[in-house]
This record gives sequence, structure tokens and C-alpha cells, in this order.
Amino acid sequence: MRAGEWDDHPAYAGVAGTDDAQFDDWVDRLAADAREGTPRPEGFVPSTNLWWVEGAEYLGRVQVRHRLTPRLRDLGGHVGYWIVPAARRRGHATRMLAAALPVANALGLECVLVTCDDDNVASRKVIEANGGLFQERRGVKLRFWVPTG
Repeated sequence: MRAGEWDDHPAYAGVAGTDDAQFDDWVDRLAADAREGTPRPEGFVPSTNLWWVEGAEYLGRVQVRHRLTPRLRDLGGHVGYWIVPAARRRGHATRMLAAALPVANALGLECVLVTCDDDNVASRKVIEANGGLFQERRGVKLRFWVPTG
């Protein structure tokens, strides 16, 4: 990952400047976030965070939220993904979403909600390539249901 690209995504803001111990603590917090009993801010749900790498190079992340809140039902969905800008347009997002679907299935989710902005053609293609069925548009968000099995 190139310098500064960690900070291009809000979930990773400031991570690039951490030392090894701080980074390990941050990874431990991500892992704990998958557990139901872990304290989290109001409105947040347990989520499984997966990294997409090629060799030692970090290319992106995918997050599987274990359930929906009213806000996630409108804006975020069960699955969110992000690709390092330099690695975009190479099929990584399509493969990342495909890899996340069995994780969601193992959590008991037969279908997951995945959203994207209406002008994000690349993300729409990723969702559709993984079997996403368009449900509706809410504001600027397109909502798709993707089977996990």
C-alpha cells in the first residue's frame, strides 16, 4: 500500500503512522468487533472484517455486518468493501464480495443487502456480478439483495 492510502478510507485513518504494538492492538480490536459481547458505539453491530491482499500487499477490505439496524437498512447494508485506489479496476472488488458471501452465509444470512451510490457504476457491476438483485433506489443509494449460498 502506498503512503497515504491508509488514510484514504475513514476506517483506517491514522493507521499508517502507528508502531507495531499499536497496529497489533488495532487488529485485535477489529477481531473483537466480530464478537457479540464486545462493547461498541450506539447503533454499531458486530462485524467481521477481512483484508484482501496479494502477497504482502494490502489491496482492500470487506466488512460483513452481522445484522442490520434501521440506518444500515437504508444506507449501508450487510456488506461494505473498499479497494486501494491504485488497485481498482482489476476485479478485486468482485472477488472480495464473492469471498465475503460464504462468511455471511456462515452467520446465518441467506441473503445480504449491499448498497451503492447511484452513480457508482463499477460497484453496481460488482454487486450484479455476484448475483445481486436490484430492489429499489432510496435517495442516492441503490439497494441490492445478494444470495449467500
